[in-house]
Amino acid sequence: MTDPTTTTAPTTFVVTEQQFDAMFPERNPFYTYAGLVAATVAYPAFATSGGDRVARREAAAFLAQVSHETHGLEHVVEVNTANYPHYCDPAQPYGCPAGQDAYYGRGPLQLSWNFNYRAAGEALGIDLLADPWLVEQDPTVAWQTALWYWNTQPGTASMTCHDAIVGEHGFAETIRAINGPLECEGGNPRQMNNRVRLFRHYVEIVGTTTGDHLTC
Repeated sequence: MTDPTTTTAPTTFVVTEQQFDAMFPERNPFYTYAGLVAATVAYPAFATSGGDRVARREAAAFLAQVSHETHGLEHVVEVNTANYPHYCDPAQPYGCPAGQDAYYGRGPLQLSWNFNYRAAGEALGIDLLADPWLVEQDPTVAWQTALWYWNTQPGTASMTCHDAIVGEHGFAETIRAINGPLECEGGNPRQMNNRVRLFRHYVEIVGTTTGDHLTC
């Protein structure tokens, strides 16, 4: 288990701060480049695996998905407040100690549901089940939750986003892991194509290639 309070930020990341600024010119100031770089300590294989070309591709893929989920890093929390009470699964034995409406989408990949806050918190060494607000208060924690999902959670897909890129399975599989049931196989081509558009753009910024299998 990683304790984010005892890690040291790496000195380099495949995406420079200038490139990050070019990707997110209108971002919310909450989403700092320093917070992202510090968060990568928790997942050292992220954007460092498979050689420089693949490492840059993974960073571009991650940031493209983040951009789509947050409208260019403008949104820290879920916009539709009417959804907030829906993310408490009462069937979980640990319940929703922070309140029924406390587990709404937050952060770069909009972490939601009490069971996801619990799982992410356990992986990161932070009690996010009791204090989910940390994800909207601490930029590094916010980025860590997104990297937790990217590196460890396959969603309804057969692999994680990290494995999809490093294993050369294609950007399509990252869409499947994040929102596959709603967007793949014709579910929502407009949303899927926007993710691909962002990925192509970010690949150009970081100087790599897209690889094959972009759409799902």
